[in-house]
Amino acid sequence: MLQPQPIANDRRIEALLLHRDVEEFNFAYAAALDENRLTDWAEMFTDDAFYVVISRENADRNMPVGLIYCENRDMILDRALAMKTEMFAPRYLRHIVGNAQVLGEEPNGEFRARANYVVIQVLFDRPDAKLHQVGVYHDRFRRVGDRLKLAERRCVYDNLLVDNALCLPV
Repeated sequence: MLQPQPIANDRRIEALLLHRDVEEFNFAYAAALDENRLTDWAEMFTDDAFYVVISRENADRNMPVGLIYCENRDMILDRALAMKTEMFAPRYLRHIVGNAQVLGEEPNGEFRARANYVVIQVLFDRPDAKLHQVGVYHDRFRRVGDRLKLAERRCVYDNLLVDNALCLPV
């Protein structure tokens, strides 16, 4: 009978734990947005974070401009706080995040990941739920203390059009 290789098993266990950390992060991220805890959402980014919401067409062309474009956590926090003063029809959002993949580690200890997302929207004055956005997160994570934080999140949506204005983060 072959004996399992301890080093290989350790790497697989580390990979499983990292994958689980990414899933737990995405669950907490979705909950913060769904519960309109936008300050908590902004705290999920590093100080030098980059956040963009961009169409697949523009992302494929490497165009730098998206519907939302933030170059650091201060800009992300400003966006989150501005949402509390924006005037838009009241709504509920549900973020569903799945199919997470850890893609590899960078030499500096950061790692890349991706996950699919769906955002469903219900307006208070309408009886139906609508698909608001569907796409993929392209992420670069960094550990800050004992927590994962986003150093970069590119939300690449597949929709041809986004309903009305994109008033809340994805």
